[in-house]
Amino acid sequence: MKLELPNVPASALARRVVKTLRARGHVAWLAGGCVRDLLLGRTPKDYDVATDARPEEVEAAFEKSIPVGKSFGVITVQGEVDGVQVEVATFRHDGPYSDGRHPDSVRFTDAHEDAARRDFTINALYLDPESGEVIDYVQGVQDLKARLVRAVGDPAVRFAEDKLRLLRAIRFACALNFELDDATFAALKRMAPQVVVCSAERIREELHRMLGSPGRSRALRLMLEAGLLDALLPEVAALEQQPSPGPAGNLLARALMTLDALANPSLSLAWSALLADAGEEAAASVLRRLKCSNELASRVRDIVADIPRLAGLDQLAQAALKRLLRRPHVDEWLELARARTLDLGADLAQVRFALTRLAAFRAQGPQSLWPQLPLNGEDLKALGLPPGPRYRELLSALEDEMLEGRVGTREGAFAFVKSRMDA
Repeated sequence: MKLELPNVPASALARRVVKTLRARGHVAWLAGGCVRDLLLGRTPKDYDVATDARPEEVEAAFEKSIPVGKSFGVITVQGEVDGVQVEVATFRHDGPYSDGRHPDSVRFTDAHEDAARRDFTINALYLDPESGEVIDYVQGVQDLKARLVRAVGDPAVRFAEDKLRLLRAIRFACALNFELDDATFAALKRMAPQVVVCSAERIREELHRMLGSPGRSRALRLMLEAGLLDALLPEVAALEQQPSPGPAGNLLARALMTLDALANPSLSLAWSALLADAGEEAAASVLRRLKCSNELASRVRDIVADIPRLAGLDQLAQAALKRLLRRPHVDEWLELARARTLDLGADLAQVRFALTRLAAFRAQGPQSLWPQLPLNGEDLKALGLPPGPRYRELLSALEDEMLEGRVGTREGAFAFVKSRMDA
């Protein structure tokens, strides 16, 4: 089998790294995910090189190198194009993983032993970029053809080394639309509670990748079956025990149906779909526990909190409707409302109404939703009103009048404010 690399800066840098190391008498191949993706006809996001060169020898070979994980044999080589880099790792054998995350020690070795310490067979392949030859010590090519995610060697040992692999196994299966090897999945289910030893940040990134994948709902179903959902997202797992109207039957099934109905959702929209029925406080708790950014947590909380506001939308006064439709998350909120309404087989009239009115308001220009107030606090002071909370009340009422289209000039604004002051 002969593979050709795409003509992109990252692959050009990877070829150069391999060629440079070989010129110095070393073995060097492409390794890991990029080989898997090339064999599947996918464009790799990045390229890794595996070599028998020691870290200090890699550093000496490249002027622009960063010792990101030198003690583990990992050096990053930077290219001439901004942002383009290749990770170069020395073939290694890992010692015990006493913390379930990192090896206590490593020793440098050959390619065969290096393959044996990797996580899954489909990620333990090597490629000679010059000849296109694939080097396979673990039957990874066979598993790729069978569309199977299988741990290298004893799955319990692989998972014990790095508990994040419990999540990664499911992510790879769903992102690639592969099946999980029976022995691998059996070990995964036995060891699922141990995933909590991983840092919140590492867990968060795996979950974000799952939610960004077309296989997101399948990933969550597998997490539920394996026990990972109970371990990491008990608020979500609990939804399975709560009945839901419509065809879903329970709230977790409804959440997964909603995720399926969303096309390429943002992270905030995906999280909102998953946590909508758990409630605003549960959503905040989950995202805080995973150490998500304040921006993401706030957006999800706002979307979830606004879900009930869809009912009776067409009965709102125009000012109240505009205030609702100008919220920063409105597009995601309405997309979530559409998907959840479809889940129930209900009428989309309220969603259509909101989308129609929002389009009309936006077509009228920014002033339609965000009118520039012609008065400020100084103007109210000049009218003889002492500073205090009355200022905010009057200016908010004035904005309502402008949103309703009843006031549009400075003179009209003064007249409205005076009428309220005299009342």
